[in-house]
Amino acid sequence: MSIVMIDTHIAVALYKGRLDVSRRAQRLLDTEVVRYSPMVALELELLHEIGRAQVPAERVQAFLDEIGIVESKEPLAAVVRQALTLRFTRDPFDRLIVAHAELLRAALVTRDSTLQAHYAGALG
Repeated sequence: MSIVMIDTHIAVALYKGRLDVSRRAQRLLDTEVVRYSPMVALELELLHEIGRAQVPAERVQAFLDEIGIVESKEPLAAVVRQALTLRFTRDPFDRLIVAHAELLRAALVTRDSTLQAHYAGALG
């Protein structure tokens, strides 16, 4: 089995029961080990604090845990070192989420067209 990572948008879509991804992405989510970067939780909490996300990160994380999607535990220093090589965006969350997927050589399920354009392992 391989590891598949999800980004913040996909985590929220799963929580809301409104996941709209390709058949290939859905097949990976159904059959592979699925994880999320801790950066997903941090981004979600910040979005909640500014009113752009309805639910706090803790609630989404609890739901993800319930369905078997858990936080990936690689050292932050390794993820940051990988992120230093990425220059396609100035969004620190996107850089760290993609870097985490790259570090694991994992597919990244995302609806973000910028991430899909710049990370070969991204699919939507």
